[in-house]
Amino acid sequence: MTRQANRLTPVQVRNAKKDVCDGYGLWLQVSRYGTRSWLFRFMIDGKADSMGLGPMNTTSLAKARERAQRARDLLQEGINPREHRDDEHAKRKAEAAKALTFKQCADGYIKANRAAWKNEKHAAQWASTFNGATAATAAINDLPVASIDTGLVVKVLQPIWYETPETASRVRARLERVLAWATVAGYRTGDNPARWTGHLKELLPAKTKIASVEHHDAIPYRDMGAFMAELRTKKGTPARALEFAILTATRTGEVIGARWSEIDLDDELWTVPGERMKAGREHRIPLSDRAVAILDAIRSDGEFVFPREGGTKPLHGSSMWEVVKRMRDDATTHGFRATFRDWAAEQTSYPNELCEVALAHAVGNKVEAAYRRGDMMEKRRRLMADWAAYCEQTPAKRASTVTPIREAVR
Repeated sequence: MTRQANRLTPVQVRNAKKDVCDGYGLWLQVSRYGTRSWLFRFMIDGKADSMGLGPMNTTSLAKARERAQRARDLLQEGINPREHRDDEHAKRKAEAAKALTFKQCADGYIKANRAAWKNEKHAAQWASTFNGATAATAAINDLPVASIDTGLVVKVLQPIWYETPETASRVRARLERVLAWATVAGYRTGDNPARWTGHLKELLPAKTKIASVEHHDAIPYRDMGAFMAELRTKKGTPARALEFAILTATRTGEVIGARWSEIDLDDELWTVPGERMKAGREHRIPLSDRAVAILDAIRSDGEFVFPREGGTKPLHGSSMWEVVKRMRDDATTHGFRATFRDWAAEQTSYPNELCEVALAHAVGNKVEAAYRRGDMMEKRRRLMADWAAYCEQTPAKRASTVTPIREAVR
């Protein structure tokens, strides 16, 4: 290796047909295909080593000499310049990984696994867990995935763990898979904060322990008149959102994520798009007079029907649950769907399949599937109007409408 520096001229560089040395270890390397790149060759600890300095088409002779000089400076300090560069690249990659958000990792996991999933419905269910302002993971979606810890995982799960344990269990499992993917991909390190065994199991009760009493979380339908009368005295958006959820027999996520663009007040209809529905298909909900009155009273120019303070974001997922708990400690927001179903079965003659459609439940057999092809809108309007009317009746009002048998005989 010559010790003479700066031997090459720009013309020689352009015309080189084989490897040529500029001096002090800087070489122009010419491949058998004619491509040219810069290479720095050096000795350290008695061993030969080398490092690339970039292709000639993007790295000028002057730039290559500058990079070679930096490498020689490191050698003077006893530092291997190639290893030093690799370490710097790794640090930059690690910093970039810290900036990758949880939502970006969730999207990456879905993209990587979509082909292996059986159907689009499964993919849609995964996407609904992470997408949108009302997603289960909305509180952590924009945070660096490297910062997700046990406390943040519990923050996501706690509002739904007791109310909808089956859904919460699925969310936890999906959190665990996304975080595992992020760890293997190098975007985070350490244990998985969403794992169950030996970890969250110590902080949250098992799903089976909650599910065993889940059928007790619904208020008896005979108590609805008194409950609704008290609810109407409550001020604030969460109370109105809860009343609207009860009157429409819908889920918490569907209500807090409701947008004015989904509401047709002229036709008294609310259309929830498929991506916001548990089953992944559009759901049309006829609105009773009271439900319309609630919307008329809170109408605004914002995006969300029930916004939190500030008006630009939807209510928190636990907002309605907190209203319920202040009124009744034996009920949950999801339980009102069961209350509606019990009332329809025991107090009305509406067909079972009609009530299932009203609740946006999956259809269980071919007969119901055939019935389900249409959403029976006019019949459902009467059903929801009757439900709203029933919710207006306090025990005193119901008693006043009953005629004693002897009076009727006279």
